[in-house]
Amino acid sequence: MLTRLAVTYDLLPLEAIETIVGLAHDKGALVYVDDAGGARVGPAAFGQPRMLELGVDIGATGLDKYGTKGPRFGLLAGRKDLVGRIRVKGFEFGMEARQMLYPAVVRTLEQCEPARVRALIATTKQVANELRPLLGNRLHEPPTTVQIAADDILEIAMERGGVTNAPVVPYEASAALSMLLLRDHGMLMVHFVGVPPGTADLLIKFVPPETLERFGGAGKYAEAVNSSLTRLGELLRDPERTRELLLGTH
Repeated sequence: MLTRLAVTYDLLPLEAIETIVGLAHDKGALVYVDDAGGARVGPAAFGQPRMLELGVDIGATGLDKYGTKGPRFGLLAGRKDLVGRIRVKGFEFGMEARQMLYPAVVRTLEQCEPARVRALIATTKQVANELRPLLGNRLHEPPTTVQIAADDILEIAMERGGVTNAPVVPYEASAALSMLLLRDHGMLMVHFVGVPPGTADLLIKFVPPETLERFGGAGKYAEAVNSSLTRLGELLRDPERTRELLLGTH
């Protein structure tokens, strides 16, 4: 089992994928690729083959991000005998996609264009260009995303707030920053979309150009993040206020 685009958003090189698949098949093992974002990002932005062209036996991707618009389904493809067995198990567990939603799946696949994926990455890089002068080497830039490590978020906030002893852990600092962005700027980050993120870091990815334009541009976006970091530093002086920000007053 392999993932082409990891939770860190570092892309697995094609040579590594080919080696993994070759070694596994030499041993008679099946190869499954969890190709969530890689199914679009790999071919569209980095010239990699499509999922089933990687030589794997079976693979799956999602339909709700990276250039697709939903619904939030998993799309499974590969060897017919394996897909059939997995599909039956899905029905047994009540996890199948209902047939009335098939047209929505077709539509989202039809409208998914490589150029759109590249545009989403380019817009994200615009945000990075504006954030870099404000945050320096604390800005982490994998090939497709912009990230601020949770440890750095806490450190920056403590510096700006004049706090010497950390009153929260990094994950809480990242969550508090996300809450400030949501409350003060209407920015919905990964921490508040219903499922906890894969890491504690603040993640900016695949920003739709039209959304960024409505917000006021990459410069305004960067300033919102920067000012919220300063605001977080002020809150850290009083741990109770940070608790109230995240959990309310009751």
